[in-house]
Amino acid sequence: MSEAWRYGGNQIKLWRTEAGKTREGLGEEAGYAPEYVKSMEQGRRRPTLHLLRIADAMFGAGGKLTAAAEYVKPEPFPKRSEEYMDAEAEAYGINWYEPLFIPGLMQTEAYMRELMHESYPPPDEETIEERLRGRLERQATMIRRVGTLYSFIVHEGALHTGTGGQEVMREQLHHLLELSIRRNIGLQVLPRGRVPGVALSGPLILLETPGHQQWAWCEGQKTSAMYSAPERVGELAQAHGMIRMNALGAAESAEFIKKVAEEL
Repeated sequence: MSEAWRYGGNQIKLWRTEAGKTREGLGEEAGYAPEYVKSMEQGRRRPTLHLLRIADAMFGAGGKLTAAAEYVKPEPFPKRSEEYMDAEAEAYGINWYEPLFIPGLMQTEAYMRELMHESYPPPDEETIEERLRGRLERQATMIRRVGTLYSFIVHEGALHTGTGGQEVMREQLHHLLELSIRRNIGLQVLPRGRVPGVALSGPLILLETPGHQQWAWCEGQKTSAMYSAPERVGELAQAHGMIRMNALGAAESAEFIKKVAEEL
């Protein structure tokens, strides 16, 4: 909960009360459930631009409520990911292992959208659009940064999730192949029959900084951590090395992905 959310929500409530309107009436006008409106008025959810506009017109606020939209804009990344995003923007080497999903920097817009719509608690459409924009910009940056090496290892299971249906997955697999031919991007598949135990512990990203340091990022359901202590990063680097030793080579991986796409 941010102070900006609380302030914006409180302003909606004050204008609504002054106008003698009910939360149910505002929700009906905006197409939101009363509880959803309540959570925004209390600052537990971000007041959406849609609600601010409806409330502004309904309560005769003369633009004072819509002006709050600038201060409650959705963030392009979840708060807990900001530390990683800063590190990614500066890194000159990224080694990414992903066991369940296609790595974020290699996702198509349709695949991204499906994952974001299915997340919980479900974000509003404005937040989804802002996060889509942020992720697509990161992907465009990866393509431009030809001097930065991006290495991805994807567990075979991530190729078979069926996220969004056959067409979305087929497009996603072809997108992987298109990105993997770029000179600064490597892609390997970890097949099901060659999975070391450390590969089951979750996603792992190793980043090399401009100061020739190595950091590690690990993420779970609702938690994440950035490690910089040499002993801890060393352990995670060894785990990544074990995963890589069991992964298919680049050419074999491309053929593997093609075959999966053809079978969809």
